[in-house]
Amino acid sequence: MIRKAALSDIKRLVEIENFSFHTDRISLRSFRYLLTRANSETIVDEKNGVIRGYAMLLFHTGIYLARLYSMAVDPAFRGKRLGDRLLSGIEKIEVERSCVYIRLEVRSDNASAIGLGITKEYKKIGIIPGYYEDMMEATRYEKYLRTREKPALALVSYYKQTLDFTCGASCLMMAMHAIDPSFIMDRRNELRIWREANMVFMTSGHGGCGPYGMALAAFKRGFDVTVFIEGEPGALFLDSVRSGEKKEVMRLVQQDFFEQLKMLSVKIKKRSLSIEEMEEQFHSGGIPIVLISTYRINREKSPHWVTVTGIDDKYVYCHDPYVDYGREKSSIDCVNMPVLKSDFEKMAKYGKSMLRAALVINSKK
Repeated sequence: MIRKAALSDIKRLVEIENFSFHTDRISLRSFRYLLTRANSETIVDEKNGVIRGYAMLLFHTGIYLARLYSMAVDPAFRGKRLGDRLLSGIEKIEVERSCVYIRLEVRSDNASAIGLGITKEYKKIGIIPGYYEDMMEATRYEKYLRTREKPALALVSYYKQTLDFTCGASCLMMAMHAIDPSFIMDRRNELRIWREANMVFMTSGHGGCGPYGMALAAFKRGFDVTVFIEGEPGALFLDSVRSGEKKEVMRLVQQDFFEQLKMLSVKIKKRSLSIEEMEEQFHSGGIPIVLISTYRINREKSPHWVTVTGIDDKYVYCHDPYVDYGREKSSIDCVNMPVLKSDFEKMAKYGKSMLRAALVINSKK
């Protein structure tokens, strides 16, 4: 029988975990958190009152993507196709939650798990060197769960930001590399672009990248760029800081960016970029970069940039350069994230003024 796990199952789950894995084990404390507080679901296979195996899914608010976080079968019950039963059980949950993809990571030396994934039509999507505690690499797989044809996603390579304040630079690098693969995505360019495009101050700590500075950085690197701004006249993000002196610095920096863009004849449109227009730009070869508020993702009101990688009848797909390890995220959760169009519309605004900002990066015409 497949059923949802209960907190009373925790000792048996830890026992199966310890029987199954020598490294990277889930502790009793972590199981307790995952069963009671995390955005997750765990199922068990039980027969005659004995739990024979389990599978655990992780979900993330606002994103229609599931990650198979862990699955294990007691060695005493292996060879009975319990892995098939558990995978079928979790896929049923994912369909009920309208998930677009399920993704997972498997030790590259785990032949039985990889074989199970292949028979269940999971597609290999990458290798991560040194992923596990003993430095064994992980193989990543995904399965598309919607009955409709898969979305036409742009070939946008993923780049994880290395600092808390470099999301804009990281998104810009992903867009530029998608258009020109000779552009190198590395930490040197991430920091170089951030130095060129940041506004000195924003919220707390180091300043993030604003749309004008990012547009200038893209133009200087030989790309065509269009800026879309709506909802905040004059300097941007001023309500994110309290100090009058800091506000004045931000005004001066943005004014300088804006004047340089005007001299270079970069297109600046004083309106928002609609999803319909974003889709047109995308299918014409442009890569949109959109400012969002993270509130609908993590309940923190922070400005954040994402790179759009595809759009279909129901979802906007995007790369998020920030991997929130504190919320059990992996970079596998941040690639081609499916977000409902209606949710994306709500996310794509920031602050009291409901600022909407986006860039579309193209090759030079």
